[in-house]
Amino acid sequence: MLRVIVLGAAAGGGFPQWNCACDNCRAAIAHDVAAQTQSSLAVSGDGEQWFLLNASPDLRQQIIQTPALHPRPADGGLRHSPIVGAVLTNADVDHVAGLLTLRESQPLAVYGTARVLGVLAANSIFNVLNPAFVERRTMALDAPQELRLRDGTPSGLLVEAFSVPGKIALWLEDPSLANFGSVAEDTIGLRISDTEGRSLFYVPGCAAMTPDLAERLRGAEAVFFDGTTFTDDEMIAVGMGAKTAARMGHMAMSGPDGSMEALAPLGIGRRFYIHINNSNPALVPGSPQRATVEAAGWQVAHDGLEITL
Repeated sequence: MLRVIVLGAAAGGGFPQWNCACDNCRAAIAHDVAAQTQSSLAVSGDGEQWFLLNASPDLRQQIIQTPALHPRPADGGLRHSPIVGAVLTNADVDHVAGLLTLRESQPLAVYGTARVLGVLAANSIFNVLNPAFVERRTMALDAPQELRLRDGTPSGLLVEAFSVPGKIALWLEDPSLANFGSVAEDTIGLRISDTEGRSLFYVPGCAAMTPDLAERLRGAEAVFFDGTTFTDDEMIAVGMGAKTAARMGHMAMSGPDGSMEALAPLGIGRRFYIHINNSNPALVPGSPQRATVEAAGWQVAHDGLEITL
């Protein structure tokens, strides 16, 4: 069994974003459209022990609104968590800031590439995760490994990290370097599988579809994929910024180079968009963009969505 809970479906800043008065955000503030927290999944092989796929700044709220992640103390103790670890896909603020919420001397295992763990090591604020309780474990690319609890107990899940086109986290960009200093381990995707071979792919950030990535995703049972914007120039068109989706390291959903077109011929079982920006009209049920996405066989993920493979 492979259980998946969407803890957060929105991109950085969440939905609504605290300082945005776009049509989407005003609708969410008015409760006409469901609000969404920042992107993260929880996965489990037994429904008892859960790994986070990224740790968003909204993690405390996400835990509170997810019964499967509530403490269940036993034997007279008061401290417990079903969360046994986290797996990071990059060092973006919306994917690592939630680690600071997990600082209460709880045994955890944090997995990341050497590049991303190096970013954590260079920022002393992450030392609030006491190394006596929290072990940082390096993932090599294209090398499946077993996800284990802090004490080494197998979780029944395997993870394989692989490079995807993207860029370095915004707060680490160096404008003087090519692609702002990005290297292969800055942005990765994950394949999570259980002991019976059921699996899903989690790719919340992706700048382009390469032949290698397309072949990797071909025939997948389920894929959670970057749904940041609907069109490449979306933020420019609505007056929310000067950057295209490509400049931010994301594929748009639509267009000849978009993800709907790229993934259509790959025979994927279930396709979910995640990491959806507040500017994206596909967030709004009943919108023409949502209808286009759904007609193409996609589901727009939302907080609290659960699937079992």
